[in-house]
Amino acid sequence: MEIIILDGYAENPGDLSWSEFEALGRVTVHDRTPAEQVVQRIGKAEAVIVNKTPLTRETLAACPNIRYIGLLATGYDVVDVAAARERGIVVSNIPSYGTYAVGQFAIALLLEICCRVGHHAQAVKEGRWSSNPDWCFWDYPLMELAGKTMGIIGFGRIGRTTGGMAKALGMRVLAYDVAPDESGRAIAEYVPLDALLTHSDVVVLHCALFPETRGMINKKTIARMKDGVIILNNSRGPLIVEPDLADALNSGKVYAAGLDVVSGEPISPDNPLLKARNCFITPHISWAAIESRRRLMSTAVSNLQAFLRGVPENTVAGCGLPPAAG
Repeated sequence: MEIIILDGYAENPGDLSWSEFEALGRVTVHDRTPAEQVVQRIGKAEAVIVNKTPLTRETLAACPNIRYIGLLATGYDVVDVAAARERGIVVSNIPSYGTYAVGQFAIALLLEICCRVGHHAQAVKEGRWSSNPDWCFWDYPLMELAGKTMGIIGFGRIGRTTGGMAKALGMRVLAYDVAPDESGRAIAEYVPLDALLTHSDVVVLHCALFPETRGMINKKTIARMKDGVIILNNSRGPLIVEPDLADALNSGKVYAAGLDVVSGEPISPDNPLLKARNCFITPHISWAAIESRRRLMSTAVSNLQAFLRGVPENTVAGCGLPPAAG
């Protein structure tokens, strides 16, 4: 089997190995693939491994040998799954690999907002402590989380992981989810969305991006939140109407935001959040811990192995086995 990896750099910038894929066929790895080169690079390959490079209906039509698309991610919106399903192409994703890393990163964003470790560490290196007349100093209010309330929108695996970490910090945890369950109730109190927005000191987004969740954090929903609320998002950027959040940060309605995702990535230089007060933005790296990427690589290989055995795993949107001939 010929296997083409269209954009492997983010998953493996050199600290992992593609050798397990190479045991399954002839592998060509591209760090990145411009849109105009996708069809040419796929060529006659039967298996395409992709992270963020779009595979459109037109691309699939131009590459009729494709039998399998393996995603190096959980999200599969880069693939025209309807077109893949029509062509009998199996599409598999990675449903769970970075649960702990993403939950940990949400807490890291929150702790940076509350403790400003990076700022004060840099201030010390710049000599400000050495020249300070007192034995300590701080430039921002330092906040204790114990006793405060975290509201988590989307309480699946990652949401529950973040909630468990918040409880360990002494926080009360509220959750909003369309499918409450007992494992969630062991960590949080399920409440309606409006109650979560009203009562939370920290609002965390761990939900998927659907038409009904797109732009769910906006001028109206922010207005229902506490004054001085903290908003965290390391799920999907378009969950937030960014100009509305920027306005709320600049007015002080929202004290701070910790964001690992934005609506367009890489971030546009004119994104209003870049100039907003107390807005901490990281470059979509919640998932990127070495341990998470090892799990992702292992699952991606297992998915392709399962396809080759005729029993595909982790298939998405009905893209399972191709229809039988005849």
